[in-house]
Amino acid sequence: MPEWWTYTLGDFLMFAPRTYYRLIERYNGAMWPSHLLAVALGLAVAVLGLGSSRARARIAAGVLAVAWVWIGAGFLWQRYGTINWPARWFAVLLGLEALLLATVGALLGTIALGRRSTRAPVLGLVLLVLGVVVYPLLAPASGRGWSRAEVFGLMPDPTAVATLGWLFLQDGIGARGLQIVPALWCVYSGLTLVALGDAFAALPLISAAAAAAFAVRAALARHRSVA
Repeated sequence: MPEWWTYTLGDFLMFAPRTYYRLIERYNGAMWPSHLLAVALGLAVAVLGLGSSRARARIAAGVLAVAWVWIGAGFLWQRYGTINWPARWFAVLLGLEALLLATVGALLGTIALGRRSTRAPVLGLVLLVLGVVVYPLLAPASGRGWSRAEVFGLMPDPTAVATLGWLFLQDGIGARGLQIVPALWCVYSGLTLVALGDAFAALPLISAAAAAAFAVRAALARHRSVA
């Protein structure tokens, strides 16, 4: 039996790269042309995130909640979970994320309350553009073709990145806590993509690292203000 330090991430994969990308291709084929609506909703979330009203935040939170319910049930549980069992655990976590977005964000409208920092809106906008606009271009840019593109609202990676971005644009009750599940997904998916040898595996990892760094910075700032 090999020693533990001789293992690589690829040794823990439960599927071949071809199987994973073929799964995305078949999923996209089944979902078309809902991609057009999904991109439009992603752009709407980005535009709504630029405002600071509770009404805007409620609408955006509702859109994100619906997106996560669909991704958790339709992709992670029914499809990805058949070749990768941890995906079904994440489907449950993302269902919880959707529930919190729906209650704290859409119904109670508390996510938009509070004062924003000067840096969070810039970082949030960058992540929103990455998740909604850039992610669909990655597959053709890497030679996999449009049929394997990952689109906000239908696939977890761009939706997680965009969710982190939208939450950076908010500074109300629960905004930072709601970043935990999307950040965890970004870490898990990023490591999976590293094992698959994906050219853009660093993107979800960087997004999660940005969320963690900002959370630590915000906590330190609050500690200094109290002290």
